[in-house]
Amino acid sequence: MDIDAWVWWLVAAAVLGIALVITAMPELGMLAVGAVAAAVTWSLGGGIVLQVGAFVVVSVALIAVVRPIAARNKQRPQLSTGIDALRGRQAVVLERVDSRGGRVKLAGEVWSARALEPGRTFETGEEVDVVDIDGATAVVM
Repeated sequence: MDIDAWVWWLVAAAVLGIALVITAMPELGMLAVGAVAAAVTWSLGGGIVLQVGAFVVVSVALIAVVRPIAARNKQRPQLSTGIDALRGRQAVVLERVDSRGGRVKLAGEVWSARALEPGRTFETGEEVDVVDIDGATAVVM
């Protein structure tokens, strides 16, 4: 039983595709596309030299062109943690808040709070915006 070369190229592409999913290395996907190009070369009547050439040329071209573009456009998610995650959130006033103090419910917890602007007061039930965290006190407006 003689298996045609294109089958081996597609098996190689499948193995590289599975490896891509397991390792999350995009280069493996580019090699898989090169293997598919080699299978297409066989179907067009190309010999083994042309098949290997197509595999190498397509794989190297994809790695040389696509990889730098992807690396340049890669954006890391901005994850805020700690007090940075609380800035800009809304809180509900539990006890009257003024420039001297009060209490708010922020992110499911009760926080001491004070108004950002002197003379400004917030009554129970009002929603306020947290502009800063000063120690254990939420500064709200």
